[in-house]
Amino acid sequence: MVSNKGGRKRLTTGAVAMAAAGLALGAIALSGTANGATGAAATSDAARQTKPTVVLEHGAFADASSWNGVIADLRADGYPVVAAANPLRGPASDAAALRTVLDHVKGPKILVGHSYGGNVITQAATDDPQVKALVYVAAFLPAPGESALQLTNKYPGSTLPDALDPVTYQQADGSTATDLYIQQDKFRHQFAADVPAKQAALMAAGQRPIAQAALEEKATTAAWKSKPSWAVVTTKDLNIPVAVQRFMTERAHAHTTEVAASHSVAVSHPRLVAGVIERAAHATVR
Repeated sequence: MVSNKGGRKRLTTGAVAMAAAGLALGAIALSGTANGATGAAATSDAARQTKPTVVLEHGAFADASSWNGVIADLRADGYPVVAAANPLRGPASDAAALRTVLDHVKGPKILVGHSYGGNVITQAATDDPQVKALVYVAAFLPAPGESALQLTNKYPGSTLPDALDPVTYQQADGSTATDLYIQQDKFRHQFAADVPAKQAALMAAGQRPIAQAALEEKATTAAWKSKPSWAVVTTKDLNIPVAVQRFMTERAHAHTTEVAASHSVAVSHPRLVAGVIERAAHATVR
């Protein structure tokens, strides 16, 4: 109770007891709320931890930033993501570089390759039990003994040869080699026709060259023969003809999504690509 003796309010013994009880009840309520929040956070963390890591491998004439839209969508849906840097020197050496990334990432993984990156993931995922699925995005799915160049020429439709800008250089051992770029004034039409012009111009300026020898090097293994695969087939592609993509994906029995898009489908349709990756994750990682 409250007394008003002497014009000043004082708490009586009973009032103090009541106040103490109220504080105790408040503390219990707060504790319950805090524990509930902690429990929810723990549940959320556990849910995130059950999602596999998505490892993205870019292809020729691009870099890891070509995945930016896909990365944003995957992260929004709770997936951890790594976009690896592809040296673009040859399937065997590039696969060895990618395996160092895969070995560093713990737990189950979904491995995604765009274009020539498909050659790389096909080899890098072989005998890796933590790679649960392969996703090919406008990509090559070579069988042993096949090269990217050989597959490109299997059916007509690629206009890439006329758009290339070869640069020959001398290697440390004195021999010469050739890197291939796409001519900047032809880049958008050839590679990214459905990407806004300003963005395509930036992509053209920052493109990574691929060694000509990399396109001629033959695959030695094919992980899609033993792992489930998904594919995005681009029907407006001027790099890898749609007939070639269909041949490869049908041979691999891949779960295929077709879209009227350019070779840069990960840039122009990131939500679609992310959705295919997530379907692969849901189907293979429990």
